[in-house]
Amino acid sequence: MQLESMKQVQTPRQGRILTYWIAGIFLVLLLCLFLPWTQNISSQGILTALTPQDRPQTVEAIIPGRIEAWHIMEGTLVNKGDTIATLSEIKEKYMDPNLLSNLNEQLEAKQGSAEATEAKAKAMQEQIQALREGLVFSLQKARNKVAQTRLKLQSDSMDVVAQRTELAIAEAQFARQENLYQQGLKSLTELEQRRLKLQEAQAKLLSLQNKYDATRAELQNARTELNSLQAEYADKIAKAEAELNATRSYVLGTQAEVAKLQSEYNSTQIRSQYYYVVAPQAGYLVRTLKAGIGETVKEGEALATIMPHNPQLAAELYIDALDLPLLKPGDDMRLQFEGWPALVFSGWPGASFGTFGGEVAVIDNTGTNGKYRVLVVQDPRQEEWPDALRVGSGVEGWAMLNTVPVWYEIWRQLNNFPADYTGDTKAGAKESKEKKETASTYSE
Repeated sequence: MQLESMKQVQTPRQGRILTYWIAGIFLVLLLCLFLPWTQNISSQGILTALTPQDRPQTVEAIIPGRIEAWHIMEGTLVNKGDTIATLSEIKEKYMDPNLLSNLNEQLEAKQGSAEATEAKAKAMQEQIQALREGLVFSLQKARNKVAQTRLKLQSDSMDVVAQRTELAIAEAQFARQENLYQQGLKSLTELEQRRLKLQEAQAKLLSLQNKYDATRAELQNARTELNSLQAEYADKIAKAEAELNATRSYVLGTQAEVAKLQSEYNSTQIRSQYYYVVAPQAGYLVRTLKAGIGETVKEGEALATIMPHNPQLAAELYIDALDLPLLKPGDDMRLQFEGWPALVFSGWPGASFGTFGGEVAVIDNTGTNGKYRVLVVQDPRQEEWPDALRVGSGVEGWAMLNTVPVWYEIWRQLNNFPADYTGDTKAGAKESKEKKETASTYSE
């Protein structure tokens, strides 16, 4: 009875086994807390291209028009300059099939008009020069005439003075002759001869006096002509210069019209090239955004989307502002791409399978909604990324940081503390320098 009671109070065997298992599991978990754990920054994003020219782009219609034909099917590889679609004109101004030839004729006519007007302006300049030279010659001629008339006036004045003297002598002789005639010493005939000579002297003096007055009037006329000559030529030159300025103004206006027609001709010629929508670079025609024939498109409206051929891929990831100071260009990252099976242990990168190596190439200086964009490119020192990757597929990345115990990482996560900064050892500094050089090469 006593032994039977002792058996009843003993711990069952299954209970002891369970206790051993619980103690073992607890011991294992306790030991796991001291295992090394690699801190990391996890982020998600999509695949994109590192450089803007390698990213998908839309092909736009530069001018408004109507779609006449499509020359490339979706999914086709196109080369730079290949015609994707053909447009026709919808603006009345450009519907004339002979618009370019008509504009060229107008341009040539305006150019001819401008050249003729320039020739006219040149002839008027020569005319003005001739008028100025004629003014010099006419002034010299008028001055010579004034000087000649002045000399003639002096000569006539001397003749008048001489004739007055001669008249005085004739009057004295007549007076003596008349006195002698009264005394009976001279005959009447001799007296009449003296009277005749006196009258001749008086008549000659009157003639010379009239000639002197005429010469003086001629001198006054010559001076007046000299003065009016300057005013006359000044008026002619002023009119010629005014007409020259008007001609020059017309020339400038014609040149402006020529330039306007030339610009319109060039614009129309360039516009005619935009009837053909061509591929800006080599790539795949991913999608056409307009359907059918005869559909009207606006200026700048997208017609198709092209994915550049063989782009340099990069993972576009977004990280929190709290983790931003922990990253710098050249840091290592592990990436998991959608569609590629992977077994990931973020804290034990060596035990992960199916992930690929990358390094940070670009970190944006500005954030969006508290997130900062990071571009990660392939690490040339590690395995190559799959060739079948496409722009736009999802990707998840982990930036590897310090290695700490598991219990420390749990404590950090519970308190929402940031990860630890990496130490700057000599080897680490050297490796960081190499990563920065590699990142700068990618950026270039």
